[in-house]
Amino acid sequence: MTETVKSPAPPQDPRRIPGESGTWVFLFGDMLVFGAFFVTFLVERAGSPATPGTFDTARTTLHIGVGVFNTLVLLTSSLFVVLALGAMRSGARAIATRAVAAAIACGLVFIALKVFEYVSLATAGHGPGADPFYLYYFILTGLHLFHVCLGLAALTFVLTQTRRAELGSTRTALVEGAACFWHLVDLLWIFLFALLYLVS
Repeated sequence: MTETVKSPAPPQDPRRIPGESGTWVFLFGDMLVFGAFFVTFLVERAGSPATPGTFDTARTTLHIGVGVFNTLVLLTSSLFVVLALGAMRSGARAIATRAVAAAIACGLVFIALKVFEYVSLATAGHGPGADPFYLYYFILTGLHLFHVCLGLAALTFVLTQTRRAELGSTRTALVEGAACFWHLVDLLWIFLFALLYLVS
């Protein structure tokens, strides 16, 4: 009687947090900074009655359609980044390259629409000095736009890595950290969109 000897199952990679620990310290710190701005904005807004020239009236002059479209653009870009990371892990470099390029294109569309919105608002007399709402609007969205530019630089780095045959542990952590930063940019915009465009 022969016994069937089962071969041991291959060891599985332990679950780990993507990126480096320093990346997450930076991301959480960034979230705290934005959180402080959000709380300050809400406190200022709570003390402003809904009369002409105040927060609620000024909010209605924003381009809600542009805000919705920009939200969809950033959500789509985050989806492309997820697809790119999956393709890189499976060795599908061509798919990863196209996915990252599409995410970068979405980021550029976001910037173009935000610049259009800035110019349109300023032309209509709604510049940073028009009232307290627009002061906060330009500070918050301008800070976020700076993060979008940083995120595009990070995605450009990821694009250069999609052409490599293999990635070491350090480069993999950098790529994952860049992707996490882009997701943070997306998340911050969702909060900004709700706070500035929708909350009344």
